[in-house]
Amino acid sequence: MPPRKPAKKTAARSSAGHGAGPAPRKTSQPAANPRTLGQWLEHALERYAAHNAALGQVADNAHDDALLLLLRLLGLPLDSDESVLDRVLTAAEAKRVLAALHRRVEQHVPTAYLIGEAWLGGHRFHVDERVIIPRSYFVELIPHLADLLPPSTPVRHAADICTGSGCLALLLAHQFKKAKVDATDLSPDALDVAAINVREHRLAARVALHRTDVFADVPSPEGGYDLIISNPPYEPSAHVDNQLPEFKAEPRMAHDGGPDGLVIIRKILAQALPRLAPHGVLLIEVGGIQKLINRTFAHLDPEWLDTEDGTNCVCLFRATSIASA
Repeated sequence: MPPRKPAKKTAARSSAGHGAGPAPRKTSQPAANPRTLGQWLEHALERYAAHNAALGQVADNAHDDALLLLLRLLGLPLDSDESVLDRVLTAAEAKRVLAALHRRVEQHVPTAYLIGEAWLGGHRFHVDERVIIPRSYFVELIPHLADLLPPSTPVRHAADICTGSGCLALLLAHQFKKAKVDATDLSPDALDVAAINVREHRLAARVALHRTDVFADVPSPEGGYDLIISNPPYEPSAHVDNQLPEFKAEPRMAHDGGPDGLVIIRKILAQALPRLAPHGVLLIEVGGIQKLINRTFAHLDPEWLDTEDGTNCVCLFRATSIASA
């Protein structure tokens, strides 16, 4: 099964907003006995291929995934230039890299869990096994969400449903400097991780975390929400059963959308109506179930936003359409 979401702006190449990072280059030293970082990168790429390491959580290619792993294990900057490939690892560093590669390619532990971080929209987020690894098409859409509202309409209140690590709620807060953002999740473990990120981003004054089933226990702000976004569980349960090991390492509840993938999406739509401002919009990332969304919610006039890769899997519902349904 393909990744739940493609990696967007990820790894040393782009998730941190840096350059591509050094590319691997051939050396006289065999990769089987690596000494320099460049040789270790070659060695890692061979092992990724040999063990069919799944990609798509922090990068869509083995080079970026492996390079991110190596640089962060060694405490090196993500924007290191090519000379870093000539750096000779100490015996202790080599031992640490070897152990991490074993976990990554043979035990299929995702890179983000091994290094304790992921990057999205140029921002670093703490991650561990309690949350799904940040990746979403919203990273390219959030800078343009104001264009979906009437001209000169300020974003005062926003919400991120199924927030996980809190990454999208924090990106909303970074984008809309005066907005209050509510972030909800049913998992107490996920909210513990989100709290770490809220503190690290110093946004506790504007980002509020709520443990609730969608919106059930969250009071609506005065005037309603201008923006509500969600990247909810949307994979049908049978698909989740057959995920690759790296994706099974993530919390199942972050993937499993029930028999048809729509269990949480139905709740979001049902609870959004009384909480949206009259001009408000609701956006939901839905993966590969666009046709099902169109059939099931045709009466709500779903619209589809363009994404850079043409997947166009973020659905837009307007308060006006929901109210008239």
